[in-house]
Amino acid sequence: MAVAPHHLAANAARDVLAEGGNAAEAMIAAAAAIAAVYPHMNHLGGDGFWLLSMSGEAPVGIEACGPAAAAATPDFYRERGITQAIPARGGLAALTVPGAVSGWDQAHRVAQAWGGKLPLSRLLEPAAFFARDGVAVSESQERLTQEKFDELKDVPGFADAFLAEGNVPVKGARLRQAALADTLERLGRVGIRDFYDGEIGAALAEDLKKAGSPLAASDFAGFNARIVAPLSTKLSCGTIYNMPPPTQGIASIAILGVFDRLGVKQGESFDHIHGLIESTKQAFRMRDANVCDPAYMACEPASLITDAELDRMAADVDRAKAAPWPHVAKQGDTIWMGVIDAEGRSASYIQSIYWEFGAGVVSPSTGVLFQNRGISFSLDEKHINALKPGKKPFHTLNPAMARLGDGRTMVYGTMGGEGQPQTQAAVFSRHVLFGGDLGEAVAAPRWLLGRTWGAQSITLKIESDLDANVITQLKAAGHDVELVAPKNDMMGHAGAITLSPDGRFEGASDPRSDGDAVGF
Repeated sequence: MAVAPHHLAANAARDVLAEGGNAAEAMIAAAAAIAAVYPHMNHLGGDGFWLLSMSGEAPVGIEACGPAAAAATPDFYRERGITQAIPARGGLAALTVPGAVSGWDQAHRVAQAWGGKLPLSRLLEPAAFFARDGVAVSESQERLTQEKFDELKDVPGFADAFLAEGNVPVKGARLRQAALADTLERLGRVGIRDFYDGEIGAALAEDLKKAGSPLAASDFAGFNARIVAPLSTKLSCGTIYNMPPPTQGIASIAILGVFDRLGVKQGESFDHIHGLIESTKQAFRMRDANVCDPAYMACEPASLITDAELDRMAADVDRAKAAPWPHVAKQGDTIWMGVIDAEGRSASYIQSIYWEFGAGVVSPSTGVLFQNRGISFSLDEKHINALKPGKKPFHTLNPAMARLGDGRTMVYGTMGGEGQPQTQAAVFSRHVLFGGDLGEAVAAPRWLLGRTWGAQSITLKIESDLDANVITQLKAAGHDVELVAPKNDMMGHAGAITLSPDGRFEGASDPRSDGDAVGF
């Protein structure tokens, strides 16, 4: 079974599974396909993180996030009159090496170690077809292009790639990306490394230079995605896994670790929703005080989610009142996808260009859209995420996986920046801790503490179809509640798959997305 926030990506993965491909092979096909069909959310010029698991073996992670360019220093920006914050769009925003494609390469090696036989050219074939033949512009692409039109229309390469004669393309219009199709076909033919130290890499570097980016060919040539050990913790229901820093995976683990200790008995109650919100505050404070490129952290990440630390955070949760929340939220637009194959091998994957359309810069010679992940760096040299050459930026991205006490395997996740850990906790608690139907757990009304999708307020946003009595209780407890429309994009595009010991699959895709959960 495969799940993705765009149905064409889910179908690309399913077709690979139907040909006998394994979960890692299917996910590579989905990752490439969704870059072609959902470009406002992700592309080849972004980053990615993988959790891959095979029955009887410890899960492995792939960290496919690139560092800041060698030329990317505070002085580089000061010389260009920028002293407060890195610009969000344009060449100056494209300052980190895109790592996602190298992650596909590492995942293909894992797939082959699992016995996979499908060549890379087959896995990239659906994406190349979608790019060349064209796909229908989605409603969310039309809307977000309209919302961000003024800040993107003049960015190098954007109009030629994603506007229709200078105008916002309407839902259903055909989006063709011929240069991207050429790039995907070449990668399938000559190999992934061409993206970093071959003809494609040279073209990317040249186009970025023209756009004013600090990235150079040497930054691309020196990059490889890494295999890393995931973080994990044991809950009353099983073991959950997520990615280590520089991602916020540690916060996703901490939220569920703290909440599990609260002993809440009833789902969809005040205790459930309030407990998760307050657990989120504990986890985010820990995250913001500690998480950055692990090479610059003052402690080992695992030390932040020991039983003693989770016990301490749980003890600080007031079961009746909302703790003050002056937190400044983090943005991000992303996709999450999951696959589990017939042998129980699983892939939980997240891929992103950070903000919608990333930096907005499109390489005309390759069709690659670049991320603006590097804007999460601070130009304040005393900041925990201060900009330094070769340093990895903080990432909101975090794919999740669980091995449950009842023998099930579960992959789950969402897009949504600051909302990712919160939505993961909502879906997991509803389905696993309180026994709710998986589809209902994904579709049910959600909440978001903080900001995402460009909203500036840091209120507790709640979809208005959540139980009215619970909303009243949350307000009475001191939460700064802001009601938003049901099935709201700001709540992310979640999905999940479970595989039971008896071979039964269950999957769910978010009605807030353009996706699907498909199997055969």
